[in-house]
Amino acid sequence: MTIHSKSAETTTASESGTSVFIPLNKLKKSPRNARKTPHSEAIIEAYAASIAAKGILQNLVVEPERDGEGEETGFYFVTIGEGRRLAQLLRVKRKQIKKTEPIRCVIDIKNDPHEISLDENITREAMHPADQFEAFRELHERGLGAEEIAARFGITAHVVRQRLRLGAVSPKLMKVYRDGDLTLDQLMAFAITDDHVRQEQVFENLTYNREPYIIRRELTRTHVAASDRRAIFVGAEAYMEAGGAILRDLFTEDRGGFYEDAALLDRMVIEKLQGIGETVRQAEGWKWADVHIDFPHANGLRRIYPQPVELSEEDKAAYATASDEFNRLTEEWNSAEELPDEVDQHFGKLEAEIERIDALRRAYDPDIVSRGGVFIVLSHDGTARIERGFIRAEDEQPQTGAETQLESDGYAVNDDGEIIETGSGSDPDDGGDEEAEDEGKPLSDLLIRDLTAHRTLGLRLALGEQPDIALVAVTHALAAQTFYQGAEAHCLEIRPTSVYLAGHADGIEDTAAGKVLADRHAEWAADMPRDVGDLWGFIALLDHASVMALFAHCASLTVNAVKQPWERKPCAHQTADRLATAVNLDMTAHWRPTVRTYLGRVTKAQILDAVREAASEDDVERLSALKKQPMAEAAEQLLSGTGWLPAIMRTQEPAVFGEPQEEAEGADDRTADVAELAPEADEPEAANAALGDGAPSVPEGEQFNVAAE
Repeated sequence: MTIHSKSAETTTASESGTSVFIPLNKLKKSPRNARKTPHSEAIIEAYAASIAAKGILQNLVVEPERDGEGEETGFYFVTIGEGRRLAQLLRVKRKQIKKTEPIRCVIDIKNDPHEISLDENITREAMHPADQFEAFRELHERGLGAEEIAARFGITAHVVRQRLRLGAVSPKLMKVYRDGDLTLDQLMAFAITDDHVRQEQVFENLTYNREPYIIRRELTRTHVAASDRRAIFVGAEAYMEAGGAILRDLFTEDRGGFYEDAALLDRMVIEKLQGIGETVRQAEGWKWADVHIDFPHANGLRRIYPQPVELSEEDKAAYATASDEFNRLTEEWNSAEELPDEVDQHFGKLEAEIERIDALRRAYDPDIVSRGGVFIVLSHDGTARIERGFIRAEDEQPQTGAETQLESDGYAVNDDGEIIETGSGSDPDDGGDEEAEDEGKPLSDLLIRDLTAHRTLGLRLALGEQPDIALVAVTHALAAQTFYQGAEAHCLEIRPTSVYLAGHADGIEDTAAGKVLADRHAEWAADMPRDVGDLWGFIALLDHASVMALFAHCASLTVNAVKQPWERKPCAHQTADRLATAVNLDMTAHWRPTVRTYLGRVTKAQILDAVREAASEDDVERLSALKKQPMAEAAEQLLSGTGWLPAIMRTQEPAVFGEPQEEAEGADDRTADVAELAPEADEPEAANAALGDGAPSVPEGEQFNVAAE
């Protein structure tokens, strides 16, 4: 085979098999090339990078162009190697080479150009991905960095890092992948860590379900996600400066990675909270500050809330000035679609000033501050939460009034806290006469129990005949236990229990609904008298609407509609459903389906069912090919604003709008019985009497509603 020198531009009589250097600008695209679909920009980039680093490793195959009379024109059609020609033209465009750059070519005039171009693209086998991953790892071990490897192969450094990570997977798992028992997606999931022992352990423990997200979940079970409140609170930079490592998933959106050292992270959270707690304690004068990652709900401490205080004349004047200016600006710019920056900033300053002065309207008594303390805890959103006004048992003031009452009743409290009989204050051994002793002798325990039992019976009878006072008494019993922890100041054996919802749903206290409830509770707490002994008078003097509002608030805190897998309370949950209907509960005002709250925690089929119900079948078909995480994110957008809720969160329509027919017929029969028993009963009391003690009463104006239901 004849090889011509680089200086020779063309040959006048081309011979098949001749290797020759041809100027780049003399090469053309062959009209008989079997590949009709253009090369992608990515592959042209890869060719260009490879040629720049290593030269053209495979010769181009060309045939001479001929004119109408069969004479060679000096140009050549590229039968094989069109991608390399385009790559060199790209390098010309970037001024890396000249357009006359000689290209090594082999002339072929024997074979059919169309057939050999087809053969070139078909008769070959791509390298197995595992071989590619390990080859990249070998280049890296020779000293080539990800950026350099990327430049030599025309790919991004991120792709190189992905292949290097895959090449670092356990050889045992790589063999399983080569054998076809692991998919590439599963292998990528294992590549989240380079711990071969952990990879193999998780692989051996996998059951029939080998979904990539399950593999990632198992590999990161002992790690902390960057979206975790602890990681947000500490910050990646501080964590890494302290020696912590962050594991990154190069194949999925990991939202900042996974913090490997959970113990270090917890320690840093506590240390940072302690710093905040000490600052608050010194600045506000509290006796102590205690820090916890989660709020210690079982602390057993009495809590006191700030009380209303009178503003100073200076603060009153400042508040009036800020309010007047805010109202003036509001009226002036009420019709404007968009506020100028300076006006918007001025509004912000006024709002901040008004909020600052409003905060001064309630304050803790200095005595409470000197004896009390604060809890510094971590909120769901990764910020510090400060809970003030807790009094430890040793810091409680002695209840001198109660002791005085005991003494006047002939009792005393000994050193062990036991109540003992002492008489009416006289010494039984003072030598007084028998008559004096009889006059001072208290009633026996047995007689006191007997008499108070009769008094209790009388109270029950009387209270049952006075609903208004009963409402006050029940409200007092609920409020005394809700706002005065540990104070046994109620005589009704009603014990409110409030389930700690944050133990069932992480972050629920930081939702909009949670904050509204906390604010409502704090407002009532601030209005409560400091001494529980004054609570009855406080409630008795409230108007009816206020008593009802306090009663409703205290009762609301006892609601428990949480379903536990180990509980069997069908009737209780049925009652919760009826309560939701009665109060017209609309959960769309408090909750919406997001990746975090719902979509990321259910199966793909359940995601598609939600989209089908709230959007359309077309959207379901569009999402069905997506993987779990992208599907959940897309579904969140589709469900936004639709008001869709999972079935378990929906409120049933009132029975009057859709009660089963058989129940309605039963109601009709019962109403007919009532008419037969009391045909002349025009008053609701008569109808109620006819229904009997076991039937629900019929309020005035609703007799016919009962029949309809």
